[in-house]
Order: sequence, then structure tokens, then C-alpha cells
Amino acid sequence: MSKSRSQLKLVEALGEHAIGREGRAAADDHGAVKLWLRLLSCSTQIEREIRSRLRKAFDTTLPRFDYLAQLERHPDGLRMNALSRYLMVTGGNVTGLTDQLIAEGLVERADDAQDRRASIIKLTPAGRRQFLRMARAHEAWLVELFGGFDADLREHLYESLGQLRVHLAAQGTHP
Repeated sequence: MSKSRSQLKLVEALGEHAIGREGRAAADDHGAVKLWLRLLSCSTQIEREIRSRLRKAFDTTLPRFDYLAQLERHPDGLRMNALSRYLMVTGGNVTGLTDQLIAEGLVERADDAQDRRASIIKLTPAGRRQFLRMARAHEAWLVELFGGFDADLREHLYESLGQLRVHLAAQGTHP
């Protein structure tokens, strides 16, 4: 299993210990496998950095940030089942996190006027302020992480990944 020239450059740049999932690729692997591993490696590397920075700067987790982000995008609140779908997690995960965030005063549960059996979860004013502080930092971190990456290449990658999403959707894969 020999390594490609590109793979060797990555190992030199990142170090053998940091190559991650992409280190599984071999020169004779299908291009689709190598592309998948590279996408996954980039995503994992960025996510790991964001998780670390959220923990250090705000003593919070990425799931909590994502939860608050969904509520910030829906100022009238969301039902628990909708919040679960947006976050792509089980209802049990959302319930536990909701209880924690209510206890911290960041979200509130209100009766749903349309359905007495359901509740609506909304950000409190304190929750909105906290989320907006985190969101500004999150955006700045992403700008920093992508900052040294050529703007034309960044735009091309964005467009290409959009085309990939359309291609995958046409094949009937789930978002």
C-alpha cells in the first residue's frame, strides 16, 4: 500500500499523528473513497477546533451551541419534535438538554396554543444574549480558520460542494 505524492505532502504538513481518517487512503483506492476521506478529515478537523474553542471561551459544547442556534433562528420558538428534527438527534437528547438550559435560564418552555399536549421552547433574553456572544466568536473563528485559504479556491470549493449536494439529492440521499 504505497502513498501518493499528495498523501506524503499531507503527512509532512500535518505529521503522522494528525493525519486522521485520511491516512486510511491508499494510492490505489478509488477517487470517491479518497474524496470522502478528505472531506471527512477536513470537517472533523474544523469541528474539533470549534468544539475546543467553545469549551475554552464559553464552557459550553457544540450540541448546546447548535441547540441555541436553532432557537435563535426561530424567535417564536419550536416544538420539541421540530427541534429534534433540526438537530438530527433523538427526542430524549433534546429533552435532557432542554431541562439543563431551562435550569440555567437560557431557554423557557411555554404551552403551545395550537396543541395542549405540546410545548414550545424559546430562548430567554439572557439565552439570546449568550448565544449572540457565542455566535460572533464562532463566526470569527471560522473566518480565522479559512483566512489563509485562497478566496477564489474557497468560493470554488463552496460552489462545488453545492453541486455535490444537488447531485446527492437527485440520487435520493437524505440531507
